[in-house]
Order: sequence, then C-alpha cells, then structure tokens
Amino acid sequence: MSIAPRLAPRLAGRQQRRAFTLVEILIVVIILGILASIVIPQFTNASTDARRNSLSSSLHALRSQLELYMLQHGDAAPAITGSDWTALTQTSTFNSSNCGPYLTLPPLNPLNNFSDVVVVSSDPVGGDAVAGSKIGFVYNSSNGKMWATNSKGNKVYNEVNPGDPAN
Repeated sequence: MSIAPRLAPRLAGRQQRRAFTLVEILIVVIILGILASIVIPQFTNASTDARRNSLSSSLHALRSQLELYMLQHGDAAPAITGSDWTALTQTSTFNSSNCGPYLTLPPLNPLNNFSDVVVVSSDPVGGDAVAGSKIGFVYNSSNGKMWATNSKGNKVYNEVNPGDPAN
C-alpha cells in the first residue's frame, strides 16, 4: 500500500497561502528608498563634472595650439578679439612659410557655450570679474595666455579649485 493515500486527507486541510504581508512590502520599499537617497545625489553632479573635465581638456588643447602658433610665428601672439578667431582658424604666413590652421572652428567653452574672447593686458586670477557679457574666454595678447570663464561667463574660471562656487 502506498503512503500517498494516507497523507492526502491531512494535506488537504493544511493548505496555506504563501504571500508577502503589507508590513514586509513596506519594509522593502523603505530600504529601497534609503538606498536611492544615498546613490542618486552622487549622479546629480556628474554632468557638471563632465563639463568641467571637458573644459580642462579644451583649455589644454587650445593652449597647445596657441603655443604652436607662437613657436611658428617668432613668439608673436595671435590677434584674437571678440568673436574673431581667424588668426587660429585660417592659414597664415610667416617668413615665407605657410602655417596653420591651428583650429578648425572657434572653440566653445563647455560650461557656458560662449566663444567670444575678452582681451586683457595682465594675467587674471580665478574669480576675477570679466568685462562684457557672454564671454567664453579671457586672452592676454601680450603673452598669448588663455583662460576660460565660469558658467555665467562673467568671471574667470578658477582652475585651481574647480569646486569653487563662483565657477
């Protein structure tokens, strides 16, 4: 004789429903909320950090091209003013040699998408106010040095402290 017929009556009366209780579901939701509140703030600054990194890379490339221009033009800095980047975007001649172009397009500041340049006679410091509006870069035409502006385009970007609130 098999065991199954003897157990069948006992199991029929004992059927239990297996499900999560409301309390268990609420605990899981609360734990997920806590984890989300820890993780999400770390991603909110990701786009700002990416723009800052892009700016650093763009400035490095731009400064390299300025140095190359000056090297090929007898240490003379290019004439860059306002929105006129032609000294770097077109071919030039120095000592009967064709040089450039050094840039294909005028650069855009990744923080504010401005490309206009304000020319200064002395080197600025991060956080210094910039004359003009919608300025992307600050350029010292006497030594060929270039700086970027902050996200509003009204102050020099502080490269030493990228987390500066003025940036």
